[in-house]
Amino acid sequence: MGSNTFGKLFSITTFGESHGPALGVIVDGVPPNLAFDPAALQAELDRRAPGKIAGTTSRKEPDTAEVLSGIFEGKTLGSPIAVIVRNTNQRSHDYDKLKDQYRPGHADETYMQKYGIRDHRGSGRASGRETVARVIAGYFAGLVLPKQVKVRAYTTVLGPFSYANPWELSASDENAPYGFPDTTKNNEIRDYLLQLKASGDSVGGRVVIVVEKCPAGLGEPTFDKLKADMAKALLSIGAVVSFSYGLGEDMAYMKGQDVSEDRGHFGGMEGGITNGDRLFMTVTFKPTSTVGENAKEGRHDPCIIPRAIPVVESMVKIVLADHYLRQQAYCF
Repeated sequence: MGSNTFGKLFSITTFGESHGPALGVIVDGVPPNLAFDPAALQAELDRRAPGKIAGTTSRKEPDTAEVLSGIFEGKTLGSPIAVIVRNTNQRSHDYDKLKDQYRPGHADETYMQKYGIRDHRGSGRASGRETVARVIAGYFAGLVLPKQVKVRAYTTVLGPFSYANPWELSASDENAPYGFPDTTKNNEIRDYLLQLKASGDSVGGRVVIVVEKCPAGLGEPTFDKLKADMAKALLSIGAVVSFSYGLGEDMAYMKGQDVSEDRGHFGGMEGGITNGDRLFMTVTFKPTSTVGENAKEGRHDPCIIPRAIPVVESMVKIVLADHYLRQQAYCF
């Protein structure tokens, strides 16, 4: 099993480069006879698609899903599902200067050190565009999960914008264009991102994930704890630099009696297994690596978070679907 495959019973294999003909995913382990809604899949892709949110990349891609296998008469067949999205708006010449440049914090140099060759056009496999395949897989993961399970991610820190009460967030809340719960800040966030874009700069931030109605018992002892698989899934997103759950790093400053007074402090997992409470997780994103004149001349996101929100949700659903199927196999 190569590094482009993730999951055990529900598994995904992604392929394609940012400026190649297409990107895609093979999803295996989806049970048969589940209703497939192409409009719902496309709606998820539209949330991540470039060129739709002011202050993000100006690259415009329709990101139209083409289902190649695994679906018949609107139902899953139980066989591998293959879906591609064709690239239609590449501007490879924007990256000519980067052919011999290595951006700090990006995979430019490490890909060369590892393989001795790299696709500098839009960063190839190291591009954030790779995540379109994850969103497709996340849609199918959502079909596997019980309908009551709700997964929602929110921007809680973006540059100078910080949401004061992330613990109060609910998975039933609707997402704003920038993922920030206080929608009165939307125009300010837009203007801030446009200023960053004009100056060739970028910014990082933080995303909180809330999962409600998650079944208890998901996760395995020792190496396949749910927290471990969540960490791997979310840290595999290119710009993510840290993961925590529950009180996370704040626990370093607390006493056991204070932590134990509320089971919710453990973020819905104890011993790496879900306890039936809502899941509460946090990831941190670094600023986009392309800055300065390279950012001004190309089409880059000054902050990846607004378009990464559906990617984060998808990776969480993929992990949950895999562990849900594994639990069903144990306790059928």
